[in-house]
Order: sequence, then structure tokens, then C-alpha cells
Amino acid sequence: MGREQMNRNIIFLILLMVSGVVFSQKKKKDRITTEEINVVKPFSPTVSEAFKINTEPDIDSVDIGGKKEINYAINSVPVASTFTPAKGKAKTLQRIPKERFYNNFISAGYGNYSTPIIEIFAHSNSSNYNDFGGFFNFHSSGGGIDGIVLNDDFKDLDIDLYYKQSERTFDWKVQGGLDYLSNNWYGLSDEIVYSEIAINSIEESQSYTNLYLKGEIEFTDALIHKGDVAFSRFSDKFKSGENHVEINSVIDFPIGQELMYSEISLELLNGKFENDFFQTEKLSYTYFNIGFSPNFEVLRDNLTVNLGARLYYSITNNFEGSKFYFYPNVTASYNISEEALIAYAGVIGDLQQNSYKNFVHENPFVSPTLYIQRTNQQYNAYAGIKGLLNSKIRFNLKAAYISEKNKALYKLNPSLTDGNNEVDKGYEAANSFQVVYDDVNTIHFNGEIIFDLFKEFKFGGNIDFNSYSLKNEEHAWNLPLMKATLLAQYSRKKWSAGADLFFSSDRKDDLSIIPDTSIRITNAAYFDMNLNGVYNINDKFDVFVNVNNILSSNYQVYTNFKVQGLQVFAGVKYKFDF
Repeated sequence: MGREQMNRNIIFLILLMVSGVVFSQKKKKDRITTEEINVVKPFSPTVSEAFKINTEPDIDSVDIGGKKEINYAINSVPVASTFTPAKGKAKTLQRIPKERFYNNFISAGYGNYSTPIIEIFAHSNSSNYNDFGGFFNFHSSGGGIDGIVLNDDFKDLDIDLYYKQSERTFDWKVQGGLDYLSNNWYGLSDEIVYSEIAINSIEESQSYTNLYLKGEIEFTDALIHKGDVAFSRFSDKFKSGENHVEINSVIDFPIGQELMYSEISLELLNGKFENDFFQTEKLSYTYFNIGFSPNFEVLRDNLTVNLGARLYYSITNNFEGSKFYFYPNVTASYNISEEALIAYAGVIGDLQQNSYKNFVHENPFVSPTLYIQRTNQQYNAYAGIKGLLNSKIRFNLKAAYISEKNKALYKLNPSLTDGNNEVDKGYEAANSFQVVYDDVNTIHFNGEIIFDLFKEFKFGGNIDFNSYSLKNEEHAWNLPLMKATLLAQYSRKKWSAGADLFFSSDRKDDLSIIPDTSIRITNAAYFDMNLNGVYNINDKFDVFVNVNNILSSNYQVYTNFKVQGLQVFAGVKYKFDF
């Protein structure tokens, strides 16, 4: 065989090996699904080194004198050995049983103030490619707040069902449900002396119903990354009604090392109230908002920059308030020290569509007589720093300046009774809230710190400080200047316990008594402390206890609406699989 032929054979063998490696690395395209996986680290046995005696023996010197002659003989004698070495037996290693995780649970409990709660979550988890399930929650209270003459009970019901499917190139999900809330305008003012006639005329009950349906789709490899559509119907006891439709999609595609993506949104809000507060006319509103948000994301080593904008065209029912909006959407972050210290900043803005449903969710004591408008957050300029002080301490510090037009504020409705005359509606005795709008500039500071002192114990807290400047209103009604929270959690093998401490500074409000009385009100600052504990009986059963408002203070989050005092609640949780 010549040298040339040998070289050809070598080259052929190399190519054959390379092709085999490449072929072995090819993977059949499979369906990729989204699934929650609980990972438990396997037990890794180790055997410590044998203990050794390293002491050298002391040898005494002996004077042996001269060399002596030794006479000896070797007699060959056969020896039959009966010794059989025993086989080594490995020591049995005791495995630590891994914790079992269940997909479903039922939780039930009861507390003072006649307070039952039931919570259920169950789903099929039938395969990697589809799943269906639901969530049920019921919570109620019989009331009983000290010093309250009106009914103060409530009922809260949530039902949510879903089905999701994973296809070859996309995943989709449908979801629907019902939310129901029943509560009362029980907050009468201490500044008014109500006669029995006036109190008996107040029909304080209110109820809300929200029906909703959602659909989501996400593609694995397509220009349209994901999209969703949602519809809700919100109504109340007073024939108020609101329809809300939202459609959103995200389109993204890479440009070299960068990412270009755009968000497109359509929003339709339509609703009505039977009358305004003074019962002079019906209120109706319609908003159709078209949004487009292009973004260009740049990644450079430790620097991430997003260059974008938000554009809206908002159409009203009479087109008189239709308007075009433009907002910046520029953010940046820089890793100063390998993820241990990150500086960030941005200038963003957005059009916030207010709705009756959102107002009720935040303050369930509003009256069904609201003026629904848009809030124009012109810009939110912020800067901050976050990271790790060491392996056990995390922090985040942030400062911002926010400029908003038509910011929504909750303010007491006027009282149509001086305490002697009757009222027509249950919300007309200074026991409900209206929404007022004003141009507000806010200086905002936030600090957060978390201590992971050791494996079983965590401790942390955050503080918010806000300074408001308003164009028309005298105060930022019912907004505190400072809020703070302290959290602690301690866990052992079979039990865990936690504590929460909340603080809010005082808040301002205005009480107007028709026709000509106006009283400034200051709601005092308050503390609230809660405790919770859980004990694991076994891998299926837990018992728990919650103690809320340990200080038993009847403070007010909103003017005249005192909260329940000391609340003790206990129950059991059962976890299972089908």
C-alpha cells in the first residue's frame, strides 16, 4: 500500500467517525410541553477515611556484644489449613424518603366572627400534553365589629375552571369563572348623630357579580409569539353593568444578537349606572383603546437596554374625548458585580383605563354612581440599585418621580342627611365613596431588604414613602404618605410559623353634609400584626392556625369603615392525587 493510498484511508476513517458523531447528535423533534416538575436530589452516600494510628514504636537499644554463631535446621512438615476468609458484607445504607408532592388539595377552616373558609384546587394532570382543572374558594363572615349599628357581614365566592392543551408547535388555554362579593356600606360617621328614623331608612347591602372568559395561545417558533383575548361582564345589585374586552398579541424576531418585539392591544370598555349620586341623570361610558408598543432590546455583556415606546389612540362614545397618546418605554440595567450588584433606571409611561370592576376590587365601598375616566401616566422616571450584600442579605433601593393626569382618588360621598331625615339609597349617608380625579405629581422612595439568616429562618421588610403634589384637590384623599411591612418565617421539618407587621401613616378625607357643612377628617395611623402556623401531620394532612389583628385595633383603612378586631382562625388541609 502506497503512502497516498494510506492517507486516503485515514481521511476516510476520520470522515466516517465525524459523520457518526454528527448523526448521533441529531434528535427527533418532539413535542415540548410546559409542566411543573418537583426535583428531589438523590441521596449520595459517603464513607469516611479509616482512622489510622501513626505513632512510631520506640525501640530500646540492646548491647548484643559480639556476633554469635547460630545452628538451626529446617524440618519440612505439611500443614493442612482450615482457614477460609469470610466474604466482606457492605453496610446497608438507609435512604432518606423523599417528600411526596400532590397535585390537588382541599382546605377548610373556621374562626370567630362566624367566619368559615373553604378552598379547593383539583386538576387532571392526565398527560404531558393536556390538563384541566378548577379552583373554588368561599369566605364569609357574620360581622360583629364593635360600635357598628348597620349590618357588616360579607360573602366572597370565587370559581375558576380551565383547560390547556399542548400541540406540536403551540400551546393553548381556555379559562372561565365567576366572582361574587356581597358586602355592606356600614361605615357611619362619628361626626353625625343619626336618629333611629335615619338609620332604619338605610338599606346598606350591596353585591357584585363578575363573569369572565379568557383564551391564550403561545407559539414555539412563529412570528407571533403569543396572544390572548379576555371578556368580562361586571354588574351589581343596582343594575349597574360593565362589559370589558381585551385583545393582546406579541410579535418578536431576532436581529443578529438583538431582539425586536412589538405589543399590539385592543381594549373595549362599555358600561352604565342607573343614576349619578344626586339621582339626576343616568351615567354611561364607552372607551375603545388601540395600543402599539415597539421595543428594541440590546444585550451587551453586563448591560441590558430596552428602547421602546407606547402609542395609543383612545376613542370615546361621543368622540369628543378621543385622543392620541405617546409614552416613552426606555429601561436599562447594568451588572456591576456579576449579578451581586445591579444598577437600573428607566423612563416609562402608560394609559391606564379605569373601570368600575377595578375600583370595586380596590375599594368595595364605592357607590354605584361613578364617573369612569382614563388616567394618563405621562411618565415614571426611576432609578435604583439591587443585589446581594453577602450570601445572606438581599436588598433593593428605588427612587422615582411620577407625573399623572386624571389620577383617581377615593373621597367620601356627601351626606344627604344631617342625622334626622331619611335617605333614599343606602349609600347616601356619608357611608360610601366617590372617585375624584386630579393631576398629581409624586416623589416616591422604596426600600426592601431580606435576610436569609440560616436555612430555617428568613426575615425582611420594605418601606414606601410618597410625597404628593396636586393641582386642584387639597389632599391626596385616603392615600398614606408612608407604608411599611415586616415579615418573618421560621420552618422546621414538621412545622412552620410566620409573622407579618404592617404600618400605615395617617390619611386625609373630607366630610360634606348637605347643604353647607364641611369637616376635614384625619384617619389615624395604624399597626396591624398577624401570626400564622402550619403543622404537617403527614404528607397528606396539615393543620393550620391564623391569628390576625393581634393588637385588636378597630383601625380604618377607609374613612368610617372599621375593621374586625382580634381574629383567630384554624383549619385543616388535605392533599391528594386522583
